[in-house]
Amino acid sequence: MIKLKQLGRHILIEYYDCDRKVLENSSLIEKYMLSAAKLAKATIVESVFHTFNPWGISGVVVIEESHLTIHTWPEYKYAAVDLFTCGNTIKPWTAFEFLEEKLSAKRTDITEIPRGVMDCIFKNQETFENS
Repeated sequence: MIKLKQLGRHILIEYYDCDRKVLENSSLIEKYMLSAAKLAKATIVESVFHTFNPWGISGVVVIEESHLTIHTWPEYKYAAVDLFTCGNTIKPWTAFEFLEEKLSAKRTDITEIPRGVMDCIFKNQETFENS
């Protein structure tokens, strides 16, 4: 039996110097986010995208393994993306690379956060049970 160290991974991505035309195109952003989820081998449940006036998009792709979100600021050629995946069958880095290419990002900043770290979960359960 494989012992899990964490339940999920949360990758926070800053995409800079992106193609402004892409960042303001809601149907294209949704298409790219759904494709990113599929390429990552995620199981898509639902997607919701909203376009702001005069520009900018927020969207989420709910997957059985958690979610992928995007927020765009075309006026700054910037997008913020969260890839939160659970289990070890999903490939969030594949989604990252795909989106980097499709948004034409010239640079990125990335932070990966382990979610549901098992040592912390069990420590908290023991504390709760002993109180």
